[in-house]
Amino acid sequence: MGKLTATFLKEIILLARDRSGILVLFLMPAVLVVVVSLVQENVLKTAGETGIRVLFIDHDRQSTGQVIEELLSGSGAVEIVKDVDGHEIDEETARTLLAKGDFQFCIIIPKGVTDGVKKRVEQQITEALNAGNEAQNEPVPLPSLAVYFDPLVQGAFRASVVNVLHRVVLSMEMEMKARALSNMIPVRMNLILQEIMGPNLINVPVGIFPRMDSKWGSERLLDVKIEPASRGGVEELPTSVQQNVPAWALFGMFFIVVPLGGSLIREKQDGTMLRLLTLPVPHVTLLSGKVIAYVLVCTMQFSIILLVGRFVLPILGTPVLEMGSSPAAIVLVVVSAALAAAGYGVMLGTIFRTYEQASMFGPVSVVIAAAVGGVMVPVYVMPEFMQKISNYSPLAWGLNALIDIFVRQGGIRSVLPEILYLLSFFAGAMLIAWGVFIRRGRTGG
Repeated sequence: MGKLTATFLKEIILLARDRSGILVLFLMPAVLVVVVSLVQENVLKTAGETGIRVLFIDHDRQSTGQVIEELLSGSGAVEIVKDVDGHEIDEETARTLLAKGDFQFCIIIPKGVTDGVKKRVEQQITEALNAGNEAQNEPVPLPSLAVYFDPLVQGAFRASVVNVLHRVVLSMEMEMKARALSNMIPVRMNLILQEIMGPNLINVPVGIFPRMDSKWGSERLLDVKIEPASRGGVEELPTSVQQNVPAWALFGMFFIVVPLGGSLIREKQDGTMLRLLTLPVPHVTLLSGKVIAYVLVCTMQFSIILLVGRFVLPILGTPVLEMGSSPAAIVLVVVSAALAAAGYGVMLGTIFRTYEQASMFGPVSVVIAAAVGGVMVPVYVMPEFMQKISNYSPLAWGLNALIDIFVRQGGIRSVLPEILYLLSFFAGAMLIAWGVFIRRGRTGG
């Protein structure tokens, strides 16, 4: 135990001497988490988390524009903006704002839309009631709304806003048609009775006919209930902080492969390893001391990032990091991930002969594992073969376990498979490192 402690303290002292390296090791992942979380929070807001700010210009100034504005505002998906800096917006100003990227969408209600819509409703209802008994009149031109958008807006985002507008227009059309139909049916029934009973029939008061409530055109017949599936009846959706803090914290943890692998290579190159091997210290003790030291660094690094998510990010406008209800499960996952990262660093440090080789292969392999593991892009949007590959990424195991705890209220039992995968990865990496270490260690290679 004394030899292991001495090896551990040696690594801590060496790390403490490199103050700039320690600062980068702890500060850069925290900065990365802050930046990515803030960006992701804004993306979630523009994708529907809060209302999208849309410029709205109403040249018609009649009922159609008012109804569309009310329905859009009531949908919760759109925030109507009619003036900027206290000045009413015109089309030229709107185009300028869109071109600059200050806004992404502008809806324009042209003049005469309300009159055109009313004429089309009357014509459609008349033709429907006539059922082909009379020659159809010349169709009324179809009024249209104008929607301008920033050319940089992606297709899916653009389609979501247009779909909201289509639903609003459809709801308005149904209600207008229902109202026109309820007004026209009594008149048509009166005419039909006169045709049947003869011209001597006194006009029947319209009020005796049952009238339809125009609301039936806008009332829904079927509802769609959307609920996330989670444990314990918890219905909260994952926030940008819950997604990014564990993902990028794991990403930063695995980057210790560079200092850990580099320290092993430097010890081999400057002869320190040969001197250590002359001491009556087992090989496994030398490697274990390094692993314990860097596992401690990883856990400290992860703890700092959790504190950033808990206390710093809310000051910048993001939600507070909610970490579930199982601290023990979090500790087990973090320690297992730290062991996996340290084991991988030891393996690279024993396999590669030069610092340049390890410093090139290590970060690139971590970035690839992060990309495949869902840190940068969610796994479910990847091609099927990439989703299968992601099952073998240690970052995917750690991320899935932490998301399960943070969002799905999972516990130790639910994340036990991922913990076993991480520990198996650590054991495999250490076995490879130990084998290479024994074969090369005594020659200083």
